Amino acid sequence: MAHAVWAGALSFGLVALPVQMVTATESHTVHFHQLQRGTSDRVRNKRVNERTGKEVRYDDIVKGYDAGDEYVLVEPDELDEIAPGRSKQLDITGFVDLDAVDPIFFDRTYYLAPRSKEYAKVYGLLREALAKANKAGIATFVMRNREYLVAVKAEGDILALHTLHWADEVRDPRKELPTLPGRAKPEKKELETAVSLIDALTVEWDPADYHDTYQEKVRRLIEAKRAGESVEKAEPAPEPTNVIDLREALQASVDRAKGRRKGGGQPASGGESKSGGESKSGSEPKAGRNAESGRAGLDGLTKAELYRRATEADVPGRSSMDRDELIEALSGGGPKSRRRKKAS
Repeated sequence: MAHAVWAGALSFGLVALPVQMVTATESHTVHFHQLQRGTSDRVRNKRVNERTGKEVRYDDIVKGYDAGDEYVLVEPDELDEIAPGRSKQLDITGFVDLDAVDPIFFDRTYYLAPRSKEYAKVYGLLREALAKANKAGIATFVMRNREYLVAVKAEGDILALHTLHWADEVRDPRKELPTLPGRAKPEKKELETAVSLIDALTVEWDPADYHDTYQEKVRRLIEAKRAGESVEKAEPAPEPTNVIDLREALQASVDRAKGRRKGGGQPASGGESKSGGESKSGSEPKAGRNAESGRAGLDGLTKAELYRRATEADVPGRSSMDRDELIEALSGGGPKSRRRKKAS
């Protein structure tokens, strides 16, 4: 069970609701230690006085603000003493339409729960009211010596708290990106083709369909290095599209997307398991026919999409295959490609 990172009273009007807050997300990032090359010795970071080179104890460290001609020293206790809202209060000062909050202001998400079951009715009342009104409660509170602007809203059958960026923390893109173009009017044909491409690539939103492929590759790299094997490097980034070739690139993208949908009409898993079984029984001619028919729906896929299908089909050796080998394996020719690899 997640550990509460904050607890206090959420209030709206004259109603107070004791709540506890937990983080709504967790990171699956692979973490590394720093080692000295050629050894298994950990490299540690130390707090060192830059003038004397000697290590400094944590208790002897104070904060210093660089005022230009001198440092203004601030003790940790002094920061605690001036922190606003030290009474653990989460006071909703107003309600806003959810659609009025620009997504760029949202930062982190937390779940709110009542401190005990006796407050379930008040909790449920606020959640139902926010859901029915399609509004969010705006509040400020202090956590770990920092004040946060937050939005409290209904998320299904719970209350969620989203920390928001302050207005002066959101950068003006026109100032930060001088290469931004103006509102150039595209050609009618290009615009129609671009809209067709968006329509062809439109899918139902399901976050479970997406996963962190980079972290998967990092873990495969670690496994391969432990086993003394090599891992294929990623394909280079695509070349920028020339303005002259824009229309052709758009049309080719539409054609590929439509071909991908047609290919997806035949379940890849069925074809893979069938051809895989025939390969084991030694029926090469039939497997070859299946391979040719299966390739039609695979040639338009990216390597990442091919690898995802190979993972679902549990194709052995997929982590070391290039794009052509993945297509061959998924269309029923996998054993041959692996034999070639072993022979070489």
